[in-house]
Amino acid sequence: MKSEVAKSIDEYIGRFPKDVQDILQKVRSIIQKEAPEASEAISYAMPTFVQNGNLVHFAAYAKHIGFYALPSGNLAFQKEISKYKNGKGSIQFPLDEPIPYTLIKKIVKFRVSENLEKQRKKTQKKKTTNLKKPILKKS
Repeated sequence: MKSEVAKSIDEYIGRFPKDVQDILQKVRSIIQKEAPEASEAISYAMPTFVQNGNLVHFAAYAKHIGFYALPSGNLAFQKEISKYKNGKGSIQFPLDEPIPYTLIKKIVKFRVSENLEKQRKKTQKKKTTNLKKPILKKS
């Protein structure tokens, strides 16, 4: 595998063996379906989806697929991810076990909803702040 950072998700996926490419494409298509307004990027040298901030990242390794739903995504699905090696914002899905695509779908839906809510609150706060500014009259 090349050591330089891929410039696109297609390039990233293309660097792996066919069986791993198939898994990565499936993960990508789930994210695209659940977050149709998200844009694709490479961030932290990994495929990333962005919608009102980072949504999720994923990556392939020698023995697992890493899925990164930030700490909130992991906290919301603690019970479901407990059977996998996981950290504060990461989950490792072993390549020698079935990939839990349904769980990935649920996590992405959660993250989209969470980011939309954060954006809504941010927009609401701006509107409220603008309403509180005094109007200066010219004499």
